[in-house]
Amino acid sequence: MGVRLPSWSYSPPYSGYWHPVTSTINWCEEDYYATPYAAEIVNTLTNLMFVLLAFKGIRNCRRHGHDTVFLVAFVGYLLVGTGSFLFHATLKYPMQLVDELSMIYTTCLMNYATFSYSKSRQYGFTLALALVSLAISITLYYHYLQDPAFHQVAYGILTAVMLARSMYVMEFSLRPSLRKNEENFELHHKKSMTADQKEVSRSDDLRNAKILSTMWILILTGLSIFLSGFGVWQIDNIFCSNLRHWRRELGLPWGIILEGHGWWHLLTGIGAYYYLIWGIWLRHCLNGRQDEYSLVWPSMLSLPKIVRSKYASGIIAPNIAKKIR
Repeated sequence: MGVRLPSWSYSPPYSGYWHPVTSTINWCEEDYYATPYAAEIVNTLTNLMFVLLAFKGIRNCRRHGHDTVFLVAFVGYLLVGTGSFLFHATLKYPMQLVDELSMIYTTCLMNYATFSYSKSRQYGFTLALALVSLAISITLYYHYLQDPAFHQVAYGILTAVMLARSMYVMEFSLRPSLRKNEENFELHHKKSMTADQKEVSRSDDLRNAKILSTMWILILTGLSIFLSGFGVWQIDNIFCSNLRHWRRELGLPWGIILEGHGWWHLLTGIGAYYYLIWGIWLRHCLNGRQDEYSLVWPSMLSLPKIVRSKYASGIIAPNIAKKIR
């Protein structure tokens, strides 16, 4: 006879505090089985990951003087988590709009930060106007259409464009600019460089190469986490009836493990945080300030952050320090 873990049964469906449901979509998690005050308790509480990481990012931006656009991005990230918390708690259409449209607006902001860098003020103004117009158009058409698939496609395209542009900037703008700066330095000072200065130059070359290598590790880690969340979410959508049956077989609290949309919140929240940290570090490197800032990422099981180098002493684990110093 197999050993069964202690559990209790799911309660039968009933109308909760926020009844009736007015959202255009309802997820695989059953409604009001744990409390009358949250329609989808797991989908609601997992958004606290966004809230926690948003405050962590905001504090980091304020303490270490990162560009204002990233502070605003973390505020948008907080709005995404708060909106999603309220949406899953109530399953009301206005809260659905707060959740989904804040994702669009925050992604438009990050597209602005990515495409406007080092451009003229006129270019930045034109780009801002275009993105605001795009955001308004998506809002109005989505409200008219009320089809979640449209929102998902729009968000996916905006995210893919932003990510592709950021990777392009890193590989085809940052790397050549570093090589150019190093070549100019050697060209003008080679004859007067002492042995110690040549050693410093070689160390700088190695540092810059390792920074780029670690950047790729950072963004690919974040992207892998994000896509893992997307994959789990798709499994949750496709096999919803099976998952509901298995959850009831397991009982509470073990059935919570099979709440795929909750995993989507956790994994995409972490993946998006990685992207923002990567963006902060990339911006500092593009500004030629890679000596002033360091990546603190002791292990793959910890969350990365960017700090002023004077705060990094004794914080970075030796194995990571070797990668980025």
